[in-house]
Amino acid sequence: MKWQKKTFLVLTVICTVSLLLHHGGHFTWNMEAFHSSYSHQSTGTKPKHTNIVFLKTHKTASTTMQNILFRFAERNNLTVALPVQACGHQFCYPRSFSSHFVHLHTLRPNLITNHMRFNKTALQRLMPNDTIYITILREPASMFESLFTYYSRHCMSFRRVPNGSLEAFLAEPLRYYRPEETESMYARNTLTFDLGGDKDHPLKDLSYVKNFVAEVEKVFSLVMISEYFDESLILLRHLLSWDLEDILYVKLNMRTESSKKRLSPGLPEKIRAWNSIDAYLYDYFNASFWVKLSELGLDSVAKEVQLLRQAQERLMRSCFGGKTPLPRAAAEIKNKDLRPWQPSDKVDIVGYDLPVNLSQEAQEHCLKYIMPEISYTRILLHSQSLRHRRNYQNRPPQKSHTLQQHIRTTLPRHSQVHRNPPAPSVVQSAASGTESRSTPKQSEGTTKLGL
Repeated sequence: MKWQKKTFLVLTVICTVSLLLHHGGHFTWNMEAFHSSYSHQSTGTKPKHTNIVFLKTHKTASTTMQNILFRFAERNNLTVALPVQACGHQFCYPRSFSSHFVHLHTLRPNLITNHMRFNKTALQRLMPNDTIYITILREPASMFESLFTYYSRHCMSFRRVPNGSLEAFLAEPLRYYRPEETESMYARNTLTFDLGGDKDHPLKDLSYVKNFVAEVEKVFSLVMISEYFDESLILLRHLLSWDLEDILYVKLNMRTESSKKRLSPGLPEKIRAWNSIDAYLYDYFNASFWVKLSELGLDSVAKEVQLLRQAQERLMRSCFGGKTPLPRAAAEIKNKDLRPWQPSDKVDIVGYDLPVNLSQEAQEHCLKYIMPEISYTRILLHSQSLRHRRNYQNRPPQKSHTLQQHIRTTLPRHSQVHRNPPAPSVVQSAASGTESRSTPKQSEGTTKLGL
């Protein structure tokens, strides 16, 4: 597989590197052998970084990335900030993020990754000082086609279009688009909105766009690119000092081919014009992404991608008996926890089932790789609530604390996982196990450009 030559708008990097896909022989399930085959592929002796904000953007392979983080948190006994019940499985999106949206049993978190609208001020109050910020972007044309199809029943700007025609919407977008509507963020500059920016800022104000991009670059240590997911994971692994095992994945939240619309000639250009801030954002960070790869060494990256794909093949053989799991319609999946959410009857989101002949050990290892976001969020909240209650019951009596005392301000926090660590002791807040049913408050303030 060859990397195509890329010419960039901001920074130009031209490269051609061969990425070889290795197809190995048969693999017999053995947990010890499975882990030892790649667990030594670490970035060095540095401890793993564990304090992470992943801004989960829409229709960008972010659910697959979220699954990677969920599994990492469970393996290392970390705390993941999760939404209160009133917010569902998202942090009351599309409202700007606030710590009031975080379930009390998941406070003092190491990671946060469920959908939110980015609010730097609120997140900095919640997370440790050494938190690393990461997000992911996707090429605007393919992303908008996915948004249009996925949210066709939920976004009024799309529902108004006759016959659900993407061509009709792009011919006269202002005829259907209403910026003040609740779900309008799916219909224009969705990436910009998710990052806390103004999706409807006048197109002529190029200074706003440049300043917004500069703010994003200052806050986020890594902006992944969906079209180069494996290469993005290599950058992530080096940034966080993770092992190869930590970045293995199975693709999640995918549509069937019949649910996808082919873009006719001229539509990609119209999509980019309508989503001009997103287009500028993507072009800039696509360029800087390839600069980061060049700094790491293109040959080195190619070798690591090859190792990752070989490890992926071993995972697929051990969990599914083949190279890739067989995608199934939700109705065909026996385990209800593995059925993905279906946005409408016109969009089929596929999931997976595990083979019936797997050992108990293999099932426990493989199950979380294919668990949809909503199910995994619910299971994580349950396990963290149990842990919180155990730790709270074992604490000596002390004075009550307010919510703000639990939100991280200046106290130092353990932020790393050392190789072969001793069994960790988890320190939880003494917050009440009772969840607030009141309407979440507005965000805790925003800085320049919504960041």
